[in-house]
Amino acid sequence: MVSRLLFQSFKRFNSTYKGPGKSYLPPKPIDNKPTHKELSPAQRAYLDRVIRVDQAGELGADLIYAGQYLALSHNKKVKPIIKHMWEQEIHHRKTFNELQTQYRIRPSILTPFWKIGAFGMGFATGFMNKEAAMACTEAVETVIGKHYNQQLRVLSNNFKDIENLNNGQNDDSIEIQHLKGTIKVFRDEELEHLDTAVQNDSKNAKPYWLLTESIKGVCKTAVYLAERI
Repeated sequence: MVSRLLFQSFKRFNSTYKGPGKSYLPPKPIDNKPTHKELSPAQRAYLDRVIRVDQAGELGADLIYAGQYLALSHNKKVKPIIKHMWEQEIHHRKTFNELQTQYRIRPSILTPFWKIGAFGMGFATGFMNKEAAMACTEAVETVIGKHYNQQLRVLSNNFKDIENLNNGQNDDSIEIQHLKGTIKVFRDEELEHLDTAVQNDSKNAKPYWLLTESIKGVCKTAVYLAERI
């Protein structure tokens, strides 16, 4: 019964949401001319890891909010708050799905587990109460925000040998600039979700410390595995 309700709710909501209307995908090179030297094997490997783990993370976030939305659909106050955050996560997931296809990067082999675990986490915390759901959001978005910041540091510091062919200087390519721009936008929205959770009584969840630290541990483990498997 629950699974059928979830499927119907998710299918209806996901089919009507079109995102904010702005594309964050990197542009294709003009006239098929490359804007940078070919990435080194280490850089390419890191780029693969970035897109693979971010796609898995945004898929997980999408389903966490799907579970919370279903569990708390009776709560007229919190329902639109979760819907707004869910809408943004759907757009994040779709963007990284397209990037994954564009760069021909395989998804995480553990994707089925991310789907089951993420929805289960969202539904379970939402079923407990609103405060527990918000504590879950706070924990998840804390880990995601820090993870995105780490990626931005690496992309900014380790890609200096990419040459901009227009001026002959070492600089980020248009593609990498837009990837960093994508991550920055999504990071800011994830941190906005964190603030929303705190404003909606996440710290009143019981037991707050055990709940948030356990979820953070699960998320960190999932990030580590999704990057590599």
